[in-house]
Amino acid sequence: MTSNKQLQISAADADGPLSPDRKRFNTLIRQIEQARLTRTDWEKYSALFRQTHARVVAPLHAELVAVRRQCLFALERLLERPGRTKSERALLRDILLEGAGELLVENGEDQELKALFDRHSEVDFDTSQRQELQVMKKMAEEYTGLDLGDGEGLRSDEDLAQRMYEQMAAQEAAEELQREQKARRRKTPAQQRKEDEEKLATQSVREIYRKLASAVHPDREPDPVLRATRTELMQKINRAYAANDLLTLLETQLQIEQINASQIADMSEQRLRQFNKILAAQLDELKTAIAHLQSGFCMDFGIGGGRKLDPRKLGRFIEEDRTDLQAEIAGQQRDLKMLTDPESARRWLKQQRRSVRQADYDADFFS
Repeated sequence: MTSNKQLQISAADADGPLSPDRKRFNTLIRQIEQARLTRTDWEKYSALFRQTHARVVAPLHAELVAVRRQCLFALERLLERPGRTKSERALLRDILLEGAGELLVENGEDQELKALFDRHSEVDFDTSQRQELQVMKKMAEEYTGLDLGDGEGLRSDEDLAQRMYEQMAAQEAAEELQREQKARRRKTPAQQRKEDEEKLATQSVREIYRKLASAVHPDREPDPVLRATRTELMQKINRAYAANDLLTLLETQLQIEQINASQIADMSEQRLRQFNKILAAQLDELKTAIAHLQSGFCMDFGIGGGRKLDPRKLGRFIEEDRTDLQAEIAGQQRDLKMLTDPESARRWLKQQRRSVRQADYDADFFS
């Protein structure tokens, strides 16, 4: 790729101080280049993170699920032992149902675990999930004002979120269409000027594309090696034109010496303003793509959003996950050991009762 320094307009090439449009042109090119690097970093380092996560974290998570599962069946055995009071049985049943429900929601189908849940619940797991989903659906409808249908086809939180997204997108599209129709009926002079400027900007990009396509079209090259090179370059130009990627088109013009630094500096202010609009839109698209990459990463790995992450430093989350999982596994293994020993199980049960009382006290105090 041609260095963007060659696209920068210098005071020497412009024969004097740079105008605001020329300064903005330079700034946009620098910002786009930085955004490109950031997007590439996200694509590269998030892929490396996924590989490392699968190798390091996923086995620990599987180990944690296994020991949590063992604890639940140990709880059932403890629940079935004679001599338990009514309140102790109720507490053990609540702990068992909460833990089994969490594991089933987190890890999908597990018929043995579902049977365990169903043995101790008044309502089977599948029915309880449907009921909970209907409650969530009603709350979402009340909050958003959307009609999410009769619940047919909704089997999980993800299904509900997807339906909400689709409904909101359809509503926004309908509202946008209404705004466009209204704008076309009553077009102000400012709107007309904006539309004319956008048409000129589109024409400018099309003009550059046609010049490039004419210069590098592979059908005009008899040499097979050079034709292959031109084919690759033509594909690059086509992708850039389809994406309205003005910077890549300008870089390609420099690469094949179709333009030079002096010609860029000699562009009219009107042409620069057109280019700046396109470059600003290109920068916005890059920022949006970066935001989507980060938000998708955060959602996939349960990392809190709302903060700017450095894609080159994602490895710290691996270490945090490893430490947390190892500590949780150790804690579950201690619980499992206590649950399998009668004396230790009594102490464990007392600890649970104290925890419940403290939680109830806190809830009353802060309510």
